[in-house]
Amino acid sequence: MPTRHKLLPEPALADLKSDLWERMSRIGDELHAAQFGRLIDPLLRQLLEQGFKEAAADEGTVWLVDAAEEFLEPAFNTGRQAERIVGQFKQPLNSGLISMVFASEQSFLENDVARNTQQSKLLDTQLSIKTHALIAVPFHFLNACRGVVSCVQLKPNDPQSPQPPGFQTAHLATVQRTTALLAQLVEHRLLKLDL
Repeated sequence: MPTRHKLLPEPALADLKSDLWERMSRIGDELHAAQFGRLIDPLLRQLLEQGFKEAAADEGTVWLVDAAEEFLEPAFNTGRQAERIVGQFKQPLNSGLISMVFASEQSFLENDVARNTQQSKLLDTQLSIKTHALIAVPFHFLNACRGVVSCVQLKPNDPQSPQPPGFQTAHLATVQRTTALLAQLVEHRLLKLDL
């Protein structure tokens, strides 16, 4: 019968665990959209793009809370207008569904989201687009909710075009899984950078 190995933490390092997590939490507190965007290497980019594609989204965004905790700022976006979003737009924390997800730390899925009066139209107006469906998931890493990962289906400007199909609960599960993997990979990268 094969021997089963049990990996245990090194006792000498156990006392350092709380100090390490405290240090990592401080790093998380200081990490905002501009710095986070520099962490997106090809592996993280591929993870996000694949997750959004599997969720049947037209594009997706990673939002992080700003230093003053007044706005959510896009740190990464997979859309054609990413350069007009990342580093350019700020979503006030006191309005919109993305901000609601951040505040409640509860995932959200809605089709025909334009009918929801809580949806902020700020970004749609700025980009001259119409969001049809939205998935938004709280983004927890380094011991706190530090942002939101969202993806959308966009409504074509051509009225003759068919409506987007909308999201299903399986798509939400895909975005939740992608967000959890992103959090683990970000924590790993930050731990390596900090050592």
